[in-house]
Amino acid sequence: MPPSRPPLIAVVGPTAVGKTALAIALAQRLDGAIVNADSRQVYTGMDLGTAQPTAAERRSAPHHLIAIRPPDAPISLGEYLPLAQAAIADIAGRSKLPILCGGTGQYVWALLEGWQVPPAPPDAAYRGQLERRAAAQGDTDGADGTRALWQELQRVNPQRAAATDPHNRRRIIRALEIQHHHGGNFGGKADVPPYRALVIGLTMERTALYARIDARFDAMMAAGLEDEARQLAAAGYTLGQGPLSGVGYRELGQYFAGELTLAEAVARAKTQTHRLVRRQYTWFKPSDHRIRWLNADAGLPIDAALALSQRFLSDPAAYDTIAPDGAGRGR
Repeated sequence: MPPSRPPLIAVVGPTAVGKTALAIALAQRLDGAIVNADSRQVYTGMDLGTAQPTAAERRSAPHHLIAIRPPDAPISLGEYLPLAQAAIADIAGRSKLPILCGGTGQYVWALLEGWQVPPAPPDAAYRGQLERRAAAQGDTDGADGTRALWQELQRVNPQRAAATDPHNRRRIIRALEIQHHHGGNFGGKADVPPYRALVIGLTMERTALYARIDARFDAMMAAGLEDEARQLAAAGYTLGQGPLSGVGYRELGQYFAGELTLAEAVARAKTQTHRLVRRQYTWFKPSDHRIRWLNADAGLPIDAALALSQRFLSDPAAYDTIAPDGAGRGR
């Protein structure tokens, strides 16, 4: 096994559970730097709606891959991986600890397992075919057509569909495009994972987590999320499309268009975030032996996470949870 595999700690779990706060606490105590693994936080102008680390949080610990692209320049998995790998190499090269933090499961496992992402350049003809198929559903806002595409993805690749937002047409079409070109295979895993990794999962009792999500969305609205969405729309970005198809922006776009009242938009955004949690748990399963789960019901488990991390760093080979054979180890 190559001795050069650097140690890395990943903090994963559902949205709003406290991953950013825990990653910052670990970075401060272990001389680390954080690499973003949230597919929405890479975009500029979306600070509130994607719960990006605040300016104060970024000053308290170094962050990488936050707000690096405008919303009309989507970042694919194939683009994200080399950016994250370069950030990790830079952090490790300065003798600091890389800490991966985020809830986008595909990003996390692709990076930790060393996925070989096959080239699948955009196929305009095939995408056009899917768009026409969706349009033929005859709905007025695109929802029925998008749902039909998601159901097609569910038929051909149930696992990918379970992890894909059924409202995110861009991602659904991309998944179908890769399925079309590669049978849904994003490429094999590396024989030897590129990092010795400890994966810490943060979780909460579901009802408590939903209550926290609802309170956080109310706080986002109070902090100016509606103004942020209006500014993005005024800049020419389409709410509900591409990176702005995410929860919050999509519903506020419907409110601006007169399709929902503000109260309805807020309620729908909260419900959709609850559904996002369920999709995230398909990537981060409570039964996954690679993840060391910690419960946040009684508060942020900083001491427990620090103890796990220190034990891992004392002997990364023994406590590596992403083993070369894919079985995972750890004690």
